[in-house]
Amino acid sequence: MRISFILNDKETVVDTQPDRRVVDLLREDFGLIGVKECCGAGECGACTILLDGISRLSCLLLASQLEGRKVTTIEGVAPEGGFHIVQQAFINHGAVQCGFCTPGMILSVLDLLHRNPKPTRQEIREGLSGNLCRCTGYQKIVEATLAAADLLKGGCE
Repeated sequence: MRISFILNDKETVVDTQPDRRVVDLLREDFGLIGVKECCGAGECGACTILLDGISRLSCLLLASQLEGRKVTTIEGVAPEGGFHIVQQAFINHGAVQCGFCTPGMILSVLDLLHRNPKPTRQEIREGLSGNLCRCTGYQKIVEATLAAADLLKGGCE
């Protein structure tokens, strides 16, 4: 099946099986290894992408669902040669340890801040509840999200 979609702001066409998992398509065909494969069952958030700006689990999506849509992975978040404000906040606040959950966590934060530009600590914890992190204890991730919200001042582009 021929599938056309926008991938990290570039028009993309790919021939693939319609029932292929998006996580596999992105990693294997496009080399986007920031999309992590972990549980494969939609429970950890490591494979999070933005689909039309909304965080979605790519291990639960099929390639055919991408037709005509906009997909953003962690590789498409930052300006060329730099970091997005949310990425920099994670660095500045020590919210990155092993780094495995970080791409999915950052994309979920972007979605959260788009929907709620000034979240409370509790709203951040609830908004990131589908993203598991075994290293940080989440406090630094919450701090980084609050700092990014202050810097973005309501605009998460």
